[in-house]
Amino acid sequence: MRHVDFSPLYRSTVGFDRLFTMLDSLGQPDQSQTYPPYNIERTGESTYRITMAVAGFDESELSIEAREHTLTVKGEKGEDKGTDSHFLYRGIAKRAFERRFQLADHVEIQSASLKNGLLHIDLLREIPEAAKPRRIDIVAAQSAPKQIEATQIEAAAN
Repeated sequence: MRHVDFSPLYRSTVGFDRLFTMLDSLGQPDQSQTYPPYNIERTGESTYRITMAVAGFDESELSIEAREHTLTVKGEKGEDKGTDSHFLYRGIAKRAFERRFQLADHVEIQSASLKNGLLHIDLLREIPEAAKPRRIDIVAAQSAPKQIEATQIEAAAN
């Protein structure tokens, strides 16, 4: 596989190191990241939802963590110690997983819920007023300074 060196670009840019890291990671896709399946949907103007199929997991076996623009969802299945059964076929996965999502700036996690084997994570992108674009009015500049005309008033003699 080909590896691109982004180090010359680091010297001439400020604040784009996350972008170059993401571009670098695209060259090495992780083929094992297919479990659990998930959807990402836009539910409103600035709201999003991640839905993951985590059948067989309950709330105590799942953990959600947000740190530095990365959302991490982990699932660790506990062992069934009380049952003494032998499976003829095991099609339901009991494996642990860790799924990471890169979040954009100003995206916050609103809530998470587990219902019918689906984990729903609701996200909100709230851009602060200082970061929003604003309109700057253009004022017409005067080309030459205006000359003030003065008239002389003669004082009346007594």
